[in-house]
Amino acid sequence: MTNTFDPIALQNAVADVHRAGVPGVFAEVRHGDRTWCGAAGFADIDTGRLVTPEMRHRVGSLTKTFTAAAVLQLVDEGELALDTPIGQHLPRLVPGDRGAAITIRMLINHTSGLAEYLPYAYPSLAGFPEVAKTTPQSLDDHRYTRFHAVDLIVRGVSAPATGAPGGEPGTYSNTNYLLLGQLLETVTGIAAEKHITRAVIERAGLHHTELATEPTITGPHSKHYESWFGMIDPPRDYSVYDMSFVGPAASLISTTGDLNRFYRLLLAGEIISASALAEMQRTVPVTSFEGKPIDYGLGLHRFTVPERGIHWGHDGSVWGGGAVSMISADGERQLTIAVNLQRWNRLDASGRPRPHPIDAALAAFVQAAL
Repeated sequence: MTNTFDPIALQNAVADVHRAGVPGVFAEVRHGDRTWCGAAGFADIDTGRLVTPEMRHRVGSLTKTFTAAAVLQLVDEGELALDTPIGQHLPRLVPGDRGAAITIRMLINHTSGLAEYLPYAYPSLAGFPEVAKTTPQSLDDHRYTRFHAVDLIVRGVSAPATGAPGGEPGTYSNTNYLLLGQLLETVTGIAAEKHITRAVIERAGLHHTELATEPTITGPHSKHYESWFGMIDPPRDYSVYDMSFVGPAASLISTTGDLNRFYRLLLAGEIISASALAEMQRTVPVTSFEGKPIDYGLGLHRFTVPERGIHWGHDGSVWGGGAVSMISADGERQLTIAVNLQRWNRLDASGRPRPHPIDAALAAFVQAAL
């Protein structure tokens, strides 16, 4: 790993992501006490407003690291144990034999066997299935719909299991993290969003980060352009959206700077204890939403970057917005990059995403940044 970085090369790499097709991209890269911030492209295609590095952004499943950290803090405090069956805390939501077999650890690392609730929740929840039939009408219809976590959990738990509790590979599922939100509420007596805010976001000094409770993003931000594999053409802005359909699984709004600070403090043992961090970094094989194998711990991905070694972090996406944050195992080098376009790949005859120049440009930026 080099000890410095080249600001010109990094700016060129960010610009290449924009030139490959992303309307706007912004990033922060850090090495030791040196930080580089850069951006390229547009926050608003219609007006020509440019993206800037400090913009707030919906970051999707990076939320899961925050939720996992809040649970692990309660483990540190002796309020919870990772291998306790979830049925002991939430018997009505995960009843009977499954509640006795599925542990808190299995929820955090996606080995519970609980299915993703989205396809089963409502006939048109957030685009399922209408978007798959090439019409974005359902996304528009549910822009301001407020969903309740318990309703979504019930549908995920009642759906056909993806595997036996504790089985590998696990299957990535937002149902697990909605249950963790209910667990936090049961143990602390306050809403999960409020507890995560106090225990994690405020503790880490993240002044531009929040769990969204309203459809709008306050402060400087870009539009979020969703393509849905070319079925929404041209891509449409969904920066205004009620995120209650994902809650503590994917509703975080943050900045590249705040995310880098959070993961740096996390790996330094300043958010959870060293023993809890060691548990967080115990990975298992998990199959992602896209059917890809990932090494997943307790709310953390282990990324193996070619020629750069092991890094920790998470990636995430929402309608039109995406981000990835990575930090080297020694905590010295890290990046966070955000983009305001999602599902840019077109699908082939078998329904698989085709390669796109954006994929290669993002990979090249990661290599340059790390």
